[in-house]
Amino acid sequence: MEPLVHEPDQDAQRPAALVVAERDMSVQRHALTRARGLAESLLVDETLDTGENMLAHAHAVADILASIGGSQAMQAAAYLVYAGEHLQKPHEVIARAFDDNYADLAVQTTKLVRLQRAARKRFAAHAAHARKKDGQSELMAAQTENIRKMLLAFSKDVRVVILRLASRLQTLRYFASIKKASDPALAAEALQIFAPLANRLGIWQIKWEMEDLAFRFLEPETYKEVARLLDEKRVEREAYMADLRVSLQLNLRQKGIHAQVSGRPKHIYSIVKKMRGKSLDFSRVFDVRALRVIVPTVDDAYMALADVHERFTPILEEFDDYIAKPKANGYQSLHTVVRDSDGRAIEIQIRTRAMHEHAENGVAAHWAYKEAGAKGYSGVSASSEYDAKIAVLRQLLAWQADMAGTTTDMFADMVYVLTPQAAIVELPRGATPLDFAYSVHTELGHRCRGAKVDGHLVSLATPLHNGQTVEIVAAKEGGPSRDWLSGDHSYLVTHRARTKVRAWFNAQAREANVARGRDLVEKLLQREGKTALKLDELAQGLGFDQADDLFEVVGKDELSLKAIENQWRPADTEGQPDLPHWAEQDAPASVATPKGGVLVVGVDSLLTQLAKCCRPAPPDAIEGFVTRGRGVSIHRADCKDLAHLRRSHADRIIDVAWSGQGARDAMYPVDIQVLANDRQGLLRDISDVLAREKTNVIGVHTASVKDEAHMTFTVQVSGASRVSKVLAAVLEVSGVKSARRR
Repeated sequence: MEPLVHEPDQDAQRPAALVVAERDMSVQRHALTRARGLAESLLVDETLDTGENMLAHAHAVADILASIGGSQAMQAAAYLVYAGEHLQKPHEVIARAFDDNYADLAVQTTKLVRLQRAARKRFAAHAAHARKKDGQSELMAAQTENIRKMLLAFSKDVRVVILRLASRLQTLRYFASIKKASDPALAAEALQIFAPLANRLGIWQIKWEMEDLAFRFLEPETYKEVARLLDEKRVEREAYMADLRVSLQLNLRQKGIHAQVSGRPKHIYSIVKKMRGKSLDFSRVFDVRALRVIVPTVDDAYMALADVHERFTPILEEFDDYIAKPKANGYQSLHTVVRDSDGRAIEIQIRTRAMHEHAENGVAAHWAYKEAGAKGYSGVSASSEYDAKIAVLRQLLAWQADMAGTTTDMFADMVYVLTPQAAIVELPRGATPLDFAYSVHTELGHRCRGAKVDGHLVSLATPLHNGQTVEIVAAKEGGPSRDWLSGDHSYLVTHRARTKVRAWFNAQAREANVARGRDLVEKLLQREGKTALKLDELAQGLGFDQADDLFEVVGKDELSLKAIENQWRPADTEGQPDLPHWAEQDAPASVATPKGGVLVVGVDSLLTQLAKCCRPAPPDAIEGFVTRGRGVSIHRADCKDLAHLRRSHADRIIDVAWSGQGARDAMYPVDIQVLANDRQGLLRDISDVLAREKTNVIGVHTASVKDEAHMTFTVQVSGASRVSKVLAAVLEVSGVKSARRR
């Protein structure tokens, strides 16, 4: 046989896209054959919970997908979804036998199937309870839950939607074929959730049939009555419509319009909805007699409309031009209702072939299911994939808005927006681009500097709305602004975002406090010659988990350096006996009155000293802390150092009190802190006031920061009550802003 050496040359002369597409179709056909074979080996004896044979169901779903323009890859996925339920590791097995695209789609769809089964059981339970109560609240709750779960699945892969629509339609067909009523929950889900979804995606072929079948099971008596009315004069009506169809088509072709005229199916549910919505009886429903006109071009459509209106009498209020103004889901057509010479109403739809294909099959006819690439499903061109995906996701968002309008506004408190990668983000109503940024990633929120909504720059405080695409403009580094927490600008609505911003500022403050505290502690250790001390051990000795925790409280002035010195003082007084464990003494209560005028309950002749961190003076409320080797340290009850000691060494806190005897001539050191505008002679003027008040100054510390003087005076007073008069006198000095006891 002569070798076929000319084949490569033929391929080389043909368009590359056509060659790739044909090869891909070959791959898809091969995948469909193998998927069907896998399903047949696993499903032949399996049944669904509806009673339908699982393999027969898969065959039927694949046929429905083919009828609405779904690719062979999608049909293959229909088999893999059900086969995957009988595999131990479905994703691994399917990915190895086909590829990750098939595996992802099959596994995602299987998860949604299981969610719906569980939700349907809850739905049935709620419905039974609602009937008993003659109410619908539980039923609505079940619907809401189901819709939300579906939205989560849709945000990842809209192909799952098409598979579920086809599967639900086949389930309804199955019950119709065996002449048995379906589960009411299943039919209600089809009518209230899936059919509106098919409508939003433009798949009318599924929508109409699903509505009629679901309505047939939910309201069988009404369905039969309308079917009877349609059937009463069916023969006469069909004969009339056949003559009208031929006449109209011939008339249009004589005028150069190559039209195809056909009868339009009568959908019982749409007739009932129209009767109920407009309070009409059956005789006044226009679309009982209906024709559809398919023409080559848009110009032909308007020419055909003019001819129809010339030949018949139009009912002007029933005219809709969905070509000039398409529906939100992309549907385009001319709708008109006319009356013949006998006054009979006839509905006529006029559209192009392309419009008709979209009307019948919607997204399944032109979205990512007619693949042209080399990897199964993913072969739409890069330039069109994003726009197509955005268009479909917008329809899903519009669908959930439809649901909100018909089920007690269940989404009134939420908005759904899109990332630039077309993922759906759920936010509370009123949320801003900043909330969006923090919901995507905390770091993106911190570095957010601007936002684009649908391609336009907007303020970060702009409220977002359903279906908008949000893009964040972020800096390479940086953090949030304190203005974001201000109630005046409404930058942040979500609790998560506000918490993240506060946490960032808290972390920054902690870092600054830790750095300041580390510097103070290290300088203290150098000054005292204790640099060999391990910082973590020092911290743990003071009751902290790690050194940074100690540095933070020191940096915040919540723990004095004196308290840290106390940790190593026992080493300096080595050889001195430890105090007896006062809590275990069985001696009778007594009172010692040491030089400082402090009474220590329960111990005789006990050494006491006034703590320098808070410098107590009578009549301050005081408590004692038992030190090792230096007696009892007396602190003010509100002392921050004492609070820490109470947490770490509660067993060493004792009751003490001021003595009324032997302390009348005692003087107590007290620290007074003064903040003033810095000026020449300020220190002299304050010292003069203290001298006039007969107050002895034993120490002064001053510092000037940005033209402000920060001054601490250590003075001797006979008691804390004396301090108030001294402070009042200092406040009279020119430039003093504040004066308070430390």
